[in-house]
Amino acid sequence: MRPLDGVIVVSLEQAVAVPYATRLLADLGARVIKIERPETGDFARHYDLSCGSVSSYFAWTNVGKESVTLNIKAPEAREVLSRLAAKADVLLCNLSPGVWEKLGIELPPSLIFGSLSGYGTDGPYASRKAFDALVQSEAGLVSLTGEGDVTARAGISVADIAAGVQLQSAVLAALLQRSRTGAGARLELSLFDALAEWMHQPMLYAAGTGASAPRTGAHHPSIAPYGPFPCADGSVHLAVQNDGQWRRLCALAGLPDDPRFATVVSRVQHREELHGLLERAFAAFTSDDLLAALDAADVPAARTRSITELPTHPQLSARDRWVDVSVPDGSVRMLRPPVDGMDWSPGAVPALGAHNDHVLHWIGYSPEDVTELRARSVF
Repeated sequence: MRPLDGVIVVSLEQAVAVPYATRLLADLGARVIKIERPETGDFARHYDLSCGSVSSYFAWTNVGKESVTLNIKAPEAREVLSRLAAKADVLLCNLSPGVWEKLGIELPPSLIFGSLSGYGTDGPYASRKAFDALVQSEAGLVSLTGEGDVTARAGISVADIAAGVQLQSAVLAALLQRSRTGAGARLELSLFDALAEWMHQPMLYAAGTGASAPRTGAHHPSIAPYGPFPCADGSVHLAVQNDGQWRRLCALAGLPDDPRFATVVSRVQHREELHGLLERAFAAFTSDDLLAALDAADVPAARTRSITELPTHPQLSARDRWVDVSVPDGSVRMLRPPVDGMDWSPGAVPALGAHNDHVLHWIGYSPEDVTELRARSVF
């Protein structure tokens, strides 16, 4: 038995943040009914065509869900949504701000309702459109990412992921609270608030020092040596964080007892000179030999890999982390959930509207009703 077996989640969702939250809930056993636009569906379906006939984003965030197409502007849609809300334990929405309020559907008091917006429902940014990269800019992440004068967005949708993880956590807490009190909950979350929470450490650093940390590429702004260093056939990433590790690295690399490098602070101050010494010391090593020597010396390090190498990473293969998942018009290898200890098997990534009839019959519509709704372009 899975932790959320029997829990019904209905989600008016699109893009990444809420779909990721409901994917995490589905991994725990929840039945997730995804409401999509007729004909086009969730616009993230079409970001690329790398997974059968759907995008990598859509395949990743929609494993194991049921897809129902519904024209929420149709008058008949209000009754459909009311019936779904009456059956659901959790109802989530990240469509345009206020769309659920405009529908005017009364929600059961035991229902957990969660809405996600870009910047929140009030304040000067309430009506501003928000996408992941825009929120990264507003929260200061772009200003910290890059090297020298060059800034960059993070290479993944970190604002969406932050919001999805925190929304899932809030839903789980609300389900636990309801099991004790019987009362539902009204949850509100914004992309901006979710990422601002993750920006606490650099914000506190800037507030305490009077300046933001410098952009240092893949190196750490306040620890050295901490980043990738070239060797004969590639690059190895160091993460030296204490005196013991530093002394062992010095012995391995033949570095002198230099007062410029005596402390973490002084090593950061003399980063350029330190990097030069390490690059010369590592130039004759292959990456395999250097990693073996660093491991033997108990100095934290890793190989700097391309994302194209992740599907063949030896650690993932050895631990049997891969599974084949059905997607529309194909199948893809995907990773199992990262937490072991619970039953899990992958459901398919749904085709658009694949579960229309099944879900409509479940909420009490007859075959004739379904035919009539389809004729009225409600589905």
